[in-house]
Amino acid sequence: MSSPTLDAPAVERLVAAAVAAPSLHNTQPWRFRLDTDTRTVRIDAAADRALRHTDPVGRAVHLSVGCAVLNLRVAAAHFGWEPVTRLLPCPDRPALLATVRLAEAVRGAPSTGLYEAVWRRHSSRFPFSGRPLPSDLLAELAEAAHLEGATLRFPGHKDTERVLRVTREAEWRNRADADRAAESRRLVGSPHSPSLGLPSAAVGPQDALDRMPMRDFGAHRHPEVLPARAFETRPTLALLSTTHDRRTDWLRAGQALEHVLLLATRRGVRASLFHQAMEWPDLRRALDGLPTDGPRVYTQMVIRLGYGPEGPASPRRPVEEVVDADV
Repeated sequence: MSSPTLDAPAVERLVAAAVAAPSLHNTQPWRFRLDTDTRTVRIDAAADRALRHTDPVGRAVHLSVGCAVLNLRVAAAHFGWEPVTRLLPCPDRPALLATVRLAEAVRGAPSTGLYEAVWRRHSSRFPFSGRPLPSDLLAELAEAAHLEGATLRFPGHKDTERVLRVTREAEWRNRADADRAAESRRLVGSPHSPSLGLPSAAVGPQDALDRMPMRDFGAHRHPEVLPARAFETRPTLALLSTTHDRRTDWLRAGQALEHVLLLATRRGVRASLFHQAMEWPDLRRALDGLPTDGPRVYTQMVIRLGYGPEGPASPRRPVEEVVDADV
């Protein structure tokens, strides 16, 4: 089976799909370069997009790039290539986080059906209904994470309450930290970065009962800035985790996260991300043992899932802003 032509429009489609991935505060911390001789896309971390106070060790950058890698793989397969991925391929180049070589596709390879979801997926920070997710869907989401080398756990009621408490504590700490609050506030509705950060409408309301720990992005819950609404009383939360906590695990967790989010989107399920506890080492460790009857793992993300409004999309940087000149 012959592969499609890797021309400029093809490269643009691939990179545009990668850029549609989620990232912490929509910072989009990635750069792309194509090696035409080997048909390999290189993905580097963009140092100027890192959040120095919120993500000092760069774990969230790796998760974000992992999400972009998954989207690139999905787009490559959709257009007829077999994506061959390597993580951290050059130890002497720490900023080079991954490469994706576009090999000839295997004849008759099944379609993942996720490409259309790449363009429809985005976070919804609005109240969801109380309608439970079917058990077969939860199993599919867990299998999607497993395929990428991660584990997706759905805590019971007691552990869900603990996750909410830990996340609320993290959100309170973030609000009290002037540097972190300023870093978040800078990326909400900024007229100086129209293709970065979050539009004010995408931030969503706060929980009127102060139970659901929605990030306020430095607004400090002024009523005129973030109105309050009633959120679901029995949320469906999922804990995404890995067996180890190395840079490669962060990248695998990012791919698993995006695979889960795309599958959820395809099945009509909305999602928002509770990352606050990941930003405080002691609070992140408090989630590593949940459920309490399972083995200790490293939590990489808390995902809130449910049925509800789609929510506004956030902007994305144009392809020409994220690729090196020779792509």
